[in-house]
Amino acid sequence: MKNNPLIPYVLIMVFGIGLIFFMSFEGAADKNSADEGQAETAEISGEEVAQKNCISCHGGDLTGGMGPSIVGLDAVHIQEVALKGQGSMPAILKTEEEAQAVAEYISGL
Repeated sequence: MKNNPLIPYVLIMVFGIGLIFFMSFEGAADKNSADEGQAETAEISGEEVAQKNCISCHGGDLTGGMGPSIVGLDAVHIQEVALKGQGSMPAILKTEEEAQAVAEYISGL
């Protein structure tokens, strides 16, 4: 090691890269197990989905903004439009469960 001063630095680098490599597998395994547990107990909140997807066009209180007021609309109509779109409004939700939760929330306002 006295002949080449770079050897300790190379060894530290190789050890560090190896450590990062093996720790990434441990973290990925932990994340997958956490996602599985969360998916089983997750309940869809119509209010949360509406806040994420609807307020940008229909306003913070959903009484209108760039888009029309959707407060008090029929739940079946809301669900259909959220899944299929209508006119200039695109289909914004992908699952029936989300659409049903949002429709129940909005029609109850």
